[in-house]
Amino acid sequence: MPTALITGATAGIGEAAARAFVAAGWKVIGTGRRADRLAALQAELGDALHMLEFDIRDTGARDAALDGLPEAFRGIDLLINNAGLALGLEPAQQAALSNWTTMIDTNITALVSITHKLLPQLIERKGAIINLASVAASYPYPGGNVYGATKAFVRQFSLNLRSDLIGTGVRVCSIEPGMVETEFTLVRTGSQETSDKVYAGVNPMTAEDIAATMLWVAGQPPHLNVNTIELMPVNQAWSPFLVHREAQG
Repeated sequence: MPTALITGATAGIGEAAARAFVAAGWKVIGTGRRADRLAALQAELGDALHMLEFDIRDTGARDAALDGLPEAFRGIDLLINNAGLALGLEPAQQAALSNWTTMIDTNITALVSITHKLLPQLIERKGAIINLASVAASYPYPGGNVYGATKAFVRQFSLNLRSDLIGTGVRVCSIEPGMVETEFTLVRTGSQETSDKVYAGVNPMTAEDIAATMLWVAGQPPHLNVNTIELMPVNQAWSPFLVHREAQG
């Protein structure tokens, strides 16, 4: 029975992925900060799930948790780097620097750090890495400044990992979703009303859609690598270029 480690498993895509992989016969290690949600998911999924409570940015707590895994969960075959967030929609000149550094610390630094820690084991087991990027990695938009940049890093890091890991048997995939209705916009704006308006009438993708995509990628034969997958709901596409017109005097 293979084992997947899923970061950010207490909400949204990570939580859906934990359910999907357990249902498919995997053992899952799920990480998160919220003890109540960890306990609820553990009660729901049972012994196939092992939950670890720590902030993905805290390398000391992370290492202690991973080093203390029970024997049945020590062999990790798949790392799903799901934990991440977006903060703020202000233009760069009005954005809070603290929001920028939090996104960089979570979406980039923590992701590369846990990847680096687990690479020896993943190479030994000829495992796989699935990184959650975003369409924001490819398509800029006003207010996307650092969030989009962090996801562009995740996408390029995934491709560069593929280059470095050639010959090891380790597969790497960057999954790049568009609009998925989760807590994402609520966390970003702090407003349930705003979040509801963002998704109203769009028929957006769900966390379960992305979890199913992750499971499909993980289930491909070992000689096949899915480099990137970009997904959008049918009702989302690309915007026209932004044009600023100066006043005619």
